Amino acid sequence: MRIGVVRFPGSCDETDALDACLKVADAELLWHGSTDLGGVDAIVVPGGFSYGDYLRPGAIARFSPVMEAVAHFAAEGGPVLGICNGFQVLCEAGLLPGALLTNNGLRFLCRQTDIVVERPTTPWTAACDAGERLSIPVKHTTGRWYSDPETLKELEANEQIVFRYAPGQNPNGSVGDVAGVCSAAGNVVGLMPHPEHAVDVLTGSADGLKLFSSILSKGAVGV
Repeated sequence: MRIGVVRFPGSCDETDALDACLKVADAELLWHGSTDLGGVDAIVVPGGFSYGDYLRPGAIARFSPVMEAVAHFAAEGGPVLGICNGFQVLCEAGLLPGALLTNNGLRFLCRQTDIVVERPTTPWTAACDAGERLSIPVKHTTGRWYSDPETLKELEANEQIVFRYAPGQNPNGSVGDVAGVCSAAGNVVGLMPHPEHAVDVLTGSADGLKLFSSILSKGAVGV
């Protein structure tokens, strides 16, 4: 198993994501300007500030050459995980539903947050149980996931809500307390919390490691 971690100009969490991936499998960085994924088995689009968020978070990165290859990889059933800015990129690219808006508080926030696993049947949650509570930090300014009520209903019916913030812990005002969603096929997952910053008990939690180890599970979709 080899995981590719995309690096954009302005990414700041790609090395942390790479280190997290290396705890469970082989991993390497993928340059944003290349369309060659090097035969990786899974892809992580990490957090940071791709292209400085100068237009809108993720809006420029979605046009990077690598994203064409990522979109093709996803269409073929390949597992893709978007974290924070990576989640924004995947939404901008149309690989995930909804949009990420400015936090209700209009400020950057950084805190430990509990999220609840709503769907354990994705490549990135196969090692989790339904209803399991994970302690994972958030750090963002534009993290309020939004969809219209009708779309949210459809996503809930299709089991595309993968994570929700635990009761009373929604830090940004996301609709329906949504912390992460998946594609209709279930192989593309995005979330605002940073599991790569919760892979060692010395940081306060190793719960995030479950997302990366999930990719090795026999129950992982698309693997």
